[in-house]
Order: sequence, then C-alpha cells, then structure tokens
Amino acid sequence: MNETLVRAVLAEYVLPWNGIHGLRHWGRVLENGQRLAERTGADGDVVELFALFHDSRRVNEGSDPGHGLRGGDFARTLWERGLFDLSEEQFDLLHHACELHTAGQVDGDVTVQTCWDADRLDLARVWIIPDPRFLCTEAAKDEGVLSWAIERSRSNHQVTAVGTWLEWLSRGP
Repeated sequence: MNETLVRAVLAEYVLPWNGIHGLRHWGRVLENGQRLAERTGADGDVVELFALFHDSRRVNEGSDPGHGLRGGDFARTLWERGLFDLSEEQFDLLHHACELHTAGQVDGDVTVQTCWDADRLDLARVWIIPDPRFLCTEAAKDEGVLSWAIERSRSNHQVTAVGTWLEWLSRGP
C-alpha cells in the first residue's frame, strides 16, 4: 500500500476519519487480514487492499446498502489509473470481497473469506461479538484470534499503519 494510493482513497472519503468505519477500523481490518492470511494462505495483496477499499465509499455510519459495491468500483477506477498493481484475477477477488462483505456469506475463495473475516473480527467496535458460525475460516474461529481481535476492537486500537497514513497526510498535498 503506497502513499499515493492512500491519499487518493482518503481524498474521496466523506465520513470522519475517526468514525466507526474510519481509519482505525481499516487499520484493524488490515492487521486482522494479515494475521489470518498467514494461516489461510490467502493472497496478502488482495487482503491488504480490501482493508483500504471495503468501507471507503460509505456515505453514512449506519445502514448503507451498496457501499461495498461502490468501494469495489472505486478500487477499479484507481486500479485502472495504475495506482496499485494486481492481476485481473486478483482484482476480481478484491472487487468480489468488497461487494459482498456485508452479505453474511461464508463460502467462497479463501482470499475472499479471509477478507470477510478480517472485517467481521472488528465488529466488537460496535458492541457485536463475532459469532464463529458467521466466520469463514478456521483461523478466524480460533479462540486466541477471536480474543485478540475483540480486545483490539473494543479498545479502538490504532495500528501502526494508521499512524503512517496520518503522517503522510500531515505533509500536505
């Protein structure tokens, strides 16, 4: 994930960066996904980009039907502009993961499943404890992983990547 890409995404983000779907959430989804991908074998590039795009086109903090599809379509725009490098197959996984991340599905490609689990593991930020029945991978269902993710979510933990993103933005255009 590079500075130009992060700047492009945040320039279009209309919600508060510190909101429940903002940067801290994206950062935890990023680290959740990285941790899961080590165990699931998911494509780490797709998982990392999912963290950035999945909620990037929300227009409110409540019910926002279609925000995942809008996020996937926004990713396509930036991909076509060359702001990040994925194969067409990888991009299709990213778009699919973004589009359906709130649909409650559990079946699919392991990379898509890892993306969905990375997001679902951060539900405790809105006082919803992730239910293992609605997680896709055995890695996400692991009691240690669940406890780790829930604690970070409840405490609104800020990951290192978020600090880096904010530093990039503080330098101006």
